[in-house]
Amino acid sequence: MNQAIRVLLVDDQPLVRAGLRVLMADTPDIEVAGEAGTGTEAVALARELGPDVVVMDVRMPGMDGIEATRIVTAGPGAPRVLVLTTFDDDEYVYGALRSGASGFLVKDMALDDILAAIRVVASGDALIAPGVTRRLIEEFAARPEPARRPSHGLDAVTEREREVLTLVGRGLSNGEIAERLHISTATAKAHVARLFTKLNARDRVQLVIVAYETGLVP
Repeated sequence: MNQAIRVLLVDDQPLVRAGLRVLMADTPDIEVAGEAGTGTEAVALARELGPDVVVMDVRMPGMDGIEATRIVTAGPGAPRVLVLTTFDDDEYVYGALRSGASGFLVKDMALDDILAAIRVVASGDALIAPGVTRRLIEEFAARPEPARRPSHGLDAVTEREREVLTLVGRGLSNGEIAERLHISTATAKAHVARLFTKLNARDRVQLVIVAYETGLVP
């Protein structure tokens, strides 16, 4: 039997944490390792408990979820972070992505979607395909661009890899990329893997950010 995914719940509202804890109580492959009500507590507990996934609220008193995410995801063997957001009023989500978050949870998501999101990031992937995440990334990436776009090391990227990066930025899966470029899924996956290495990206979310910030995705 596989070991359960250990989750640290971080939210300044006890009722939200309690609700998530109850949702996960009957899920054999996911267990709540601990709870925190502030970013500072989250950082301390992440170091102490070593969870697989941190479900991180953004707006909290003191240290917010962005700074906590930056600290929690730093270094080897760091847990994955899922940002907990209300979507409509949360202006910090893009910053959280840049700080190392691997995806999003929306507080009113269905149970199955929340559990699926935790499993996705625990497996080392990033939650970028669902429509809500794609809209979030597009919304925050569509802000007025700086006078100079960072290159993010694109000089080392081949033309084909640029095509793949553009499609990753649009939220396509490896299978969808393969179909669009008339290549095999294995080849698409290999291109994505090389992009991880060349751009020093830990997951697909960071590739999405690079695609937007370099102008590959308008």
